[in-house]
Parts: sequence; structure tokens; C-alpha cells
Amino acid sequence: MAERIQLHVTPWKENGWQVTRAGSDEQLVVVDTKEKAIDYGRDLAKQEGLGQLVVHKADGTIEDEFTYGEDPRSIPG
Repeated sequence: MAERIQLHVTPWKENGWQVTRAGSDEQLVVVDTKEKAIDYGRDLAKQEGLGQLVVHKADGTIEDEFTYGEDPRSIPG
């Protein structure tokens, strides 16, 4: 069974936003706007087949989550 990858959009340093893969500190991309980071993360999550994009606010709390692909698990709710 394929595993879902989880990507995070988080603030980067003083200005900018980064996309990282869960469990890794390495940036997949660093851009100047949150919107560009979300677009990049969304595209990458969709390419993976089973992907999740977690978007954070500037303070680090979770703002939104997007799930892509058909989840092979049948969990209600």
C-alpha cells in the first residue's frame, strides 16, 4: 500500500515561505509569498498520488489542510 506524503508550508526566516516534507528539515522550495508556496506544495502533493499539504500561519499554528489522491484506508469521518 502506498503511503501518503505530508508536506508543510511554513514561514522561512524573517520573510518568505518554505515547503518541507514531514520528517525532514530540508526545504523543497523557498519563495517570497505564501501563495507561491501553497501552489508549489499543492502541485507536488498531487504528483505524489497520495499527498497532504498542511498550511501553517505565520505563528506556526495550522491554518488549513488539503488531501489529494484516493486514500486506500476506509476510515469513516
